[in-house]
Amino acid sequence: MEIREPAVAYGKQKFTIEEYLSMEEAATEKHEYYKGEIFDMSAPKIPHNIIFRNLFGELVIKLKGKPCQPFGSEQRIHIESNTLFTYPDISIICGEPETLNNDNWNVLNPDVIIEILSPSTKNYDRGEKFKLYLDIPTLKEYILVDSESIHIEIFRLNEARHWELEEYKSAEETLYIQTINENIPVADIYAGVKPEGA
Repeated sequence: MEIREPAVAYGKQKFTIEEYLSMEEAATEKHEYYKGEIFDMSAPKIPHNIIFRNLFGELVIKLKGKPCQPFGSEQRIHIESNTLFTYPDISIICGEPETLNNDNWNVLNPDVIIEILSPSTKNYDRGEKFKLYLDIPTLKEYILVDSESIHIEIFRLNEARHWELEEYKSAEETLYIQTINENIPVADIYAGVKPEGA
């Protein structure tokens, strides 16, 4: 999803979490929340949607009946330690989802987060947003899928609790998601789009 400037149109600069959640429940569009500010999230372009469909579809099939389950961009994630509420393109939760005050709405414990990059969000997703995601105690892998070229970055927490980067830049490769012990061909992820290097 693309992030726009803070939604000052509400007539107020800072909002409480309770105000945000109340407005979001009534809203027709999704918004991020961070430290009192609310940000619009605009609709993604066609290549982004195709990559989402391909990848999410593979995950649904591979994880059927298993303890880990994938969620799409309708699922809101909350990071209590830094206040962020956001909607990752894909999140994977292993075991029972834990939610804010057991509200069955705002998930606290994703194991894997996947963001599909667009030109306007790639710097945010690689930089500041990754730093915010690092505050999730359960997060084991953070995956960035470029929508303009064949390029997948996977940041993986190793046994020493350090983040390591693995990259995929060819349609001939196979993406390995360690947390769920599953492989997905890169060509299948980009099927139907024509990124650079395809």
